[in-house]
Amino acid sequence: MDGMNLAGRTAVVTGGAGGIGRAICRDLAALGARVVIADLDLAAASGLAKELPGALAMRVDLLDPAGIDSFVAEVGPVDVLVHNAGVSIVEPFTQSDPANWDLMWRINLRAPMQLTRGLLPGMTERGWGRLIFISSDGARAGSGGEGAYAATKSGLFGLAKTLAREAARGGVTSNVVCPGPTDTPMVRAVGEQHPGLLEKLAKQIPLRRIAQPEDIAGLVAFLSTDRAEYITGQTLSVSGGITMH
Repeated sequence: MDGMNLAGRTAVVTGGAGGIGRAICRDLAALGARVVIADLDLAAASGLAKELPGALAMRVDLLDPAGIDSFVAEVGPVDVLVHNAGVSIVEPFTQSDPANWDLMWRINLRAPMQLTRGLLPGMTERGWGRLIFISSDGARAGSGGEGAYAATKSGLFGLAKTLAREAARGGVTSNVVCPGPTDTPMVRAVGEQHPGLLEKLAKQIPLRRIAQPEDIAGLVAFLSTDRAEYITGQTLSVSGGITMH
């Protein structure tokens, strides 16, 4: 299919060794991109890189601003930047720990801001780029126990829309993907703490299942290509219909 090829492009995926991140890396590599798997867990990233042609594993600590700057300097020109890394701590807001607010703010919002500030100028100079922010339907619609998480992930909406306006003339698009409940290690851990929760949740989803990482990756891959060049400033849910906007 014309325009569905990323040959010659370099794509960075933060949290690339995780559940959704791995699926995104595989899809981008299948389209021909040189994928940089950016993750705190270098061993896991390196293992995935061995499976993907031309892929590179790089360690990055999103809690370390100096480390982020070093990553930007070392990685070189980037065409597709997928902000997939994130952390969620579930607790009722009135009982939540402000230290956890800071942790989620730094990883979920500040780090994407800093990474984009470092890599976006190169995209606009070259006249082509894709910014894709992985947020959450919990941020878009609200989710019990995720007040601070939703607040930090909601910040990506405003950031992405502003960048869509500022970078459009440089040939760069900027969009947000909001997964609904997805079968990842993080979600499975929550399910283990609350037996029956995931089964109950699946029954509320019109498509009667929670998402697989590949469901999210397919949209990210499409938004990374030339076929999506006229889509920017959008927030798109992948939720099986549990939320409809």
